[in-house]
Amino acid sequence: MAFILSVLGVVLILEGIPYFAFPAKVKEWSLAMQDIPPKVLRILGLASMGAGLFLLFVIRYLGS
Repeated sequence: MAFILSVLGVVLILEGIPYFAFPAKVKEWSLAMQDIPPKVLRILGLASMGAGLFLLFVIRYLGS
C-alpha cells in the first residue's frame, strides 16, 4: 500500500508541474483541446495508457 501511495504522490507531482511553471500556457492548451474531436482524445489517452503499461512491464520484468 505504501508503494501505491508513493507512486500516486509522484504522479501528482508530475501532473502539477505544468500548472505551477506555465499557468498561462496550460489555459491556452485547455482552450485548444476543445477543438480536438473526442475520438482523437480517446486514442491519445489509450496510447498514453499503453505506453505507461509498457514502461511498467519493462521496469518490472526486464529491469530486475
